[in-house]
Amino acid sequence: MSAFTSWEMGRRASQARIVIGLAFLLLSATFFRAQILHSDEYRLDAEAARLRATPLPAPRGDIVDRNGELLAENVPGYAIRLHATNEDSLRAMLATLATLIPEHPFDPDDVVAKWRSARFQPALVFSNGDFELVSRLEELRPALPGLVIQSEPRRTYPNGPALGHLVGYVGEVSQEQLDQKIFPGARMGEIVGKFGLEIEYDSILRGTPGVSLVEVTARGRTVRRAGDSRQVRPVPGRTLRTTIDLPLQHFVDSLWRATPFLAERRGALLAMKPDGAVLAYYSYPTFDPNVWVGGISRSEYAALRDDPNRPLINRVIYGKYPPASPFKLAVAAMGLKRGLVTMSTRMPVPCTGGYQFGNRRFRCWRAAGHGSLDLTGAIATSCDVYFYQLGQMIGAENLIADGNEWGFGKKSGIDLQLEQTSTFPESVDWYIKRQGVYYRGETLNLSIGQGSNAQTLVNMVAFYAALAGDGVKRPPYLVERSTPAPGLDLGLTDEHLAGLRQAMSDVVTRGTAGASGGRDLMVAGKTGTGQVTNAPDLAWFIGFAPVDDPQIVVGILVEEGLHGSTVAQHVVRTIRRYLLGPGDPAIRAPVTLPVTEAMPGDEIVDDELTGDQG
Repeated sequence: MSAFTSWEMGRRASQARIVIGLAFLLLSATFFRAQILHSDEYRLDAEAARLRATPLPAPRGDIVDRNGELLAENVPGYAIRLHATNEDSLRAMLATLATLIPEHPFDPDDVVAKWRSARFQPALVFSNGDFELVSRLEELRPALPGLVIQSEPRRTYPNGPALGHLVGYVGEVSQEQLDQKIFPGARMGEIVGKFGLEIEYDSILRGTPGVSLVEVTARGRTVRRAGDSRQVRPVPGRTLRTTIDLPLQHFVDSLWRATPFLAERRGALLAMKPDGAVLAYYSYPTFDPNVWVGGISRSEYAALRDDPNRPLINRVIYGKYPPASPFKLAVAAMGLKRGLVTMSTRMPVPCTGGYQFGNRRFRCWRAAGHGSLDLTGAIATSCDVYFYQLGQMIGAENLIADGNEWGFGKKSGIDLQLEQTSTFPESVDWYIKRQGVYYRGETLNLSIGQGSNAQTLVNMVAFYAALAGDGVKRPPYLVERSTPAPGLDLGLTDEHLAGLRQAMSDVVTRGTAGASGGRDLMVAGKTGTGQVTNAPDLAWFIGFAPVDDPQIVVGILVEEGLHGSTVAQHVVRTIRRYLLGPGDPAIRAPVTLPVTEAMPGDEIVDDELTGDQG
């Protein structure tokens, strides 16, 4: 039978119709499934292929002083990003970009590394592009598929170096910080606080970033931005109100820079109220936090890092120094609290310029001696011999115990990161563990603020704030706490506090700070000259005013400052500026003091105060 008979042809045609029908039925079912049952899913996939997400940084909250004056704010800036489907295309675009704008160098490897870490979001090339760069790139847009130029808030610090160590600066979060969860909720490429108040209160200032969708072609070329309905708007950070008095801060900055003696030396100044509210916070030399905005260059950072004056060191909270004679007020307070002395108590051995202890003579700064003094007179003239004997009366164990109880071996508790823990012996055994033996002369050294005693400026000023206030040592603060931090009661009576204040007033009226110019303001305080191994002496003065109702406490520390009486005038001028305002003519007239030799009545700590070795 032939295969081409009509019957056979009809049978084959029927089979072909069935196969074709089944094929069309299968295709129809597939189309129905894709276009009807799963249409939403495939629509999302199509949108994802067409739309790329670009992060919208949240404006950081402003930082203001106690009166609302700006310390840190935001201004308009531009971020320049590239959309790329893979690393090869990104590197190709970066190579093209580098040839088009050679005057704006960047590190392609760094851009790619951040792109990987950001889980392939648009690659950030410049976080702080200026108008000139943006204009140039807009002209070159046809040669740069995937280019996105986005207006973003840029951090700025209107007061520049005057507040560098206090306000700090911001920068991109690092992968290490993300791994350690230092900034909860942060994502790669996000701007976070890196130093000062910016990092301490980052969770308040940072806000919540948003997302913008950009429509691109299959090759990654930007077509247009999606509408507002496809944006998640960022939530700005909150404003941070500090306790800083900006006019006073500017005065301190100008005082340090305009005074040749200070401008040539490193140091710090801290002003606060007796309750702990910080009014001025200054470390010198300082730096301009604006250079960190958008990323500091390697050359700029190297210049700051390698500067022998170490401007990046925050000397208010990080530097630790022998407290010298300002610590004598702590020793005096210990003796009063324990009932061993009163303000009129005289020591058995009068000062003849030195004190014989064992086989060693410990000298007083005044070679001629001070004679027989009561505690008030010993504070006013800073007599070392008096405090050698008072330290012995208190005893090593009690002196060390009280020092630790009052926080001289701890941090002050100020609301800033990087504060160093002050150094103070934990016990007599602490010496034995370190050097194998406790020399009895260590007690004498501790009694005048030398030996194994290194304090931060902030911790010493906090102690003097307690003497100026109600006898409670409170943590200094830059931002008001919702719940005040607990204070430490020194255990001094009102009579004790009044006696110590009067003695510190005598320091200014007739003692070692007699030439400071603080008599008319009723300033009370204490000078000090601290010894540092293999370095020139450093100068202290911590004072407050008015003595009968203290409103401000100011401490200054100057490395290579020669003597405490040399720097006391700068504390007085700061107090005068705060109490009397900018119109007082005495503010602009520094007291002329010699800086090459000791003033009459100044204290010179003998370089042989190393303790009894016998």
